Amino acid sequence: QVHLVESGGGLVQAGGSLRLDCAASGRTFSTNGMGWFRQAPGKEREFVAGISWNGVSTGYADSVKGRFTITRDNAKNTVYLQMNSLKPEDTAVYYCAAARLSGWLRLTREYNYWGQGTQVTVSS
Repeated sequence: QVHLVESGGGLVQAGGSLRLDCAASGRTFSTNGMGWFRQAPGKEREFVAGISWNGVSTGYADSVKGRFTITRDNAKNTVYLQMNSLKPEDTAVYYCAAARLSGWLRLTREYNYWGQGTQVTVSS
């Protein structure tokens, strides 16, 4: 069992930065891949970034590549999403999720634990 709690969302102007944190509890956190997803109103939940259990492998959606960075600290049971050069189209509820396996994948069905989400709003 893994319990996830996101924090760090808020309102920011275009071009600004935010860092999202995802605190995890549960003994399996350090062995699971982790991912960040987002969902805008009227749209499906989409993959943003993923990281393997040891942080060696990461992946990003094309829309955020070069602007967002995912990292993790297994000693603190926390995964981070640093978001720079934010755009209005990044506005969404952001969710962190724990993968079924040790790697990361882009499909929501590959993640079996989810946080409650945190709102990110980027004004133009």
